[in-house]
Amino acid sequence: MYGRPDPRAYFRRLAPLEYEIPHHAQPLFRRAAAERSALDDGRPRPPAVLDLCCSYGINAALLNHDVTLAEMYDRYTSPARRSMPTAELAARDKEFYAERRLPDAVPVLGLDVAAPAVRYAVEVGLLEAGFTDDLEQGPPGPALTRALAEVGLITLTGGGSYITARTFTALLDGAERPVWLSAFVLRTVSFQPVVRALAAHGLHTTVDTSRTYPQRRFTDERERQYAITAVRALGLDPAGREETGRFHTLHYESRPGAEGTPLPRSS
Repeated sequence: MYGRPDPRAYFRRLAPLEYEIPHHAQPLFRRAAAERSALDDGRPRPPAVLDLCCSYGINAALLNHDVTLAEMYDRYTSPARRSMPTAELAARDKEFYAERRLPDAVPVLGLDVAAPAVRYAVEVGLLEAGFTDDLEQGPPGPALTRALAEVGLITLTGGGSYITARTFTALLDGAERPVWLSAFVLRTVSFQPVVRALAAHGLHTTVDTSRTYPQRRFTDERERQYAITAVRALGLDPAGREETGRFHTLHYESRPGAEGTPLPRSS
């Protein structure tokens, strides 16, 4: 899906699975971005948001534009756009998002190893800049290193099950501003190695385990059984969540501060 030159196949594939986590993240990312932007860290430019595993810039679209995930599904699965050349779709998307850009939009950068997806998000104006560095395999290149100096907030709605503390360590090692994190991570994986890496960089992480956010439906019964087993192995209860047929996520927030300092919990 991520290797296509535009997001139509991505949305067609995920529509039947009711992939919805960007919708749940939208208000929380907007709140985090506003709070981080209000923090005076002595830099002339406003802090940038780095959307990790950004794909086609969906989180950037929802963060900075008067648009919903449902509207994006309608747009990219529309029969009228099914046979449209990518160049024409990109031109229309650029106009579409420009008309809906919010007055308090923040600079958003994207990082994803899927080059076609990143390229499209930059072309239509969702990302100020995009990068394809694989930080699981090596350090950031010169362009990403320069960009990290301006990052004040990292967001994540996908990838928590396969990117590790190596990626977060590389990002934070290159930071020059106070960096916050707002991340939605599947309950099937432990985020604790990342939390420890964040703590090593002075970030305290909070999570409200009583509140979960559905990600998508399972593709089949085998995936459902995998999720149930994985969740139980982490000491969590799949009843009413994974057992009903959907992946669920937890929302983690990380900000500078000593352990024990209370931070707002998800609501």
